[in-house]
Amino acid sequence: MTRTDTAPAALAGGTASTPPAERSRHPARPVVLLWRREMIRLRHNPVRLAMGLVTPLLFLVVLGTGLDAASSSLGKAQLNDYRAYLFPGTLVMSVQAPAIAVGISLVWDRRLGVLRQMLVAPFPRAAIIFGLALGGATTGAVYGLMVLSVGGIANIRYTPMLLVVLLELLLVSLMFTSLGLLAAVTIRQVDTFQVAVNLSLMPLMFFSGAMFPPNGLPGWLDTVVKLNPLTYGVDAVRRTLPGPDVLTSEQTRLMLGGWHPPVVAELGMMAALTALALGFAGYRFSRTS
Repeated sequence: MTRTDTAPAALAGGTASTPPAERSRHPARPVVLLWRREMIRLRHNPVRLAMGLVTPLLFLVVLGTGLDAASSSLGKAQLNDYRAYLFPGTLVMSVQAPAIAVGISLVWDRRLGVLRQMLVAPFPRAAIIFGLALGGATTGAVYGLMVLSVGGIANIRYTPMLLVVLLELLLVSLMFTSLGLLAAVTIRQVDTFQVAVNLSLMPLMFFSGAMFPPNGLPGWLDTVVKLNPLTYGVDAVRRTLPGPDVLTSEQTRLMLGGWHPPVVAELGMMAALTALALGFAGYRFSRTS
């Protein structure tokens, strides 16, 4: 009875008369399906929406405020050499991505089952973390070396001091790799890891003094910049690079309460943070089941 009553109504609507094969071949159907898939992904990932706002805010609030403060503290000649000032930050930025990629590969190895094979190998699990860290640090340093080789466009002089800069980049790269591995052994989901990395890398760079001097900033920005460990890496690289005076002038050197921390102290602080992150990552990884 029910089947007899509903059939004419369906025919009147014109849907039952269309064979399923023809409906599936409708050119608009894949467009609608793919559009709906993206909308569902967007709805279930509010962090992705937030990330879309983070970058514009960093440019407007952090970079805008920093450059505004720099315009009053730097001389006109130093601003004209802004390319040289920006070069140390570019160097540090170049080692970020390849160093963090090691952490992403560890998360993928866990998801694909490769990590399980590594865990049954007859050597200490902490050795896996240390090996990955050294590999990521070396990869990052190679990227840094490539950028360093074109330093002439920023008036960087090619002297043996660049070897010291390369060692500093290796330390910065090792710090990034260690932090990435620590995140990788803590976060198991690939999507969550990528979101966490994207949300942390860009603010670290913006608040590092890579784009504007770390002195003479407004209160809140000055506090965040001084708490950022990458600030000390950028400052150490800048002061070691052989080049124009803007790299070592009083206005561009990091100042803590009227004291300029020596480069050795800045490198020591980064080494301590690296050792702490690497040790904790090795401890967490050794307890992985």
